Amino acid sequence: MKNIVLSMIAFAFLFIGCNQKTAVIETKSETETGKVVSSLLDINEVVANYLKLTNALAKDDSKTAADVAEILFVTLNTLNTDKLDTKGKKEYAEIADAIVVHLKHISDNSTDIGHQREYFALVSKEVNDLIKTFGTDHKLYQAYCPMYDEGKSGYWISETEEIRNPYFGSKMLNCGSIVATVK
Repeated sequence: MKNIVLSMIAFAFLFIGCNQKTAVIETKSETETGKVVSSLLDINEVVANYLKLTNALAKDDSKTAADVAEILFVTLNTLNTDKLDTKGKKEYAEIADAIVVHLKHISDNSTDIGHQREYFALVSKEVNDLIKTFGTDHKLYQAYCPMYDEGKSGYWISETEEIRNPYFGSKMLNCGSIVATVK
């Protein structure tokens, strides 16, 4: 009888121990995919300013687009990354540095909306990467205009499912479609 009880107790410890190992592996996996990291860096202000830039271009407002690009530049450079580990800081720096280079073209060309839109395509790709890496509280959509850049680029992030095309503005405001939900 003692052998049966001891066997059951040993089995229970073994079962509990295995479940705890699984939990550790799952937590590690979440960290590797960025789910835990995302709560350490709040990019919501970056996303909000990017959406303002998108809306300015959709309205054919190159002056506001230039102004918002400058604000977004400051936001990216003042974002607190202290809670990130070395890998997270490196990932953020790589993406933010690329965005900043492209924003400079947008802010320095307040009278050339075509040039702004060309660099907006590059900003959009990087902002999408930023959102995928660090997450956001916003429910967002990835939109695509097949007419822009011969279908090679033409993606942007939108806060609504309604198409407001930043690449063509009033010329083709509703050209495009939602291709993904981004979160």
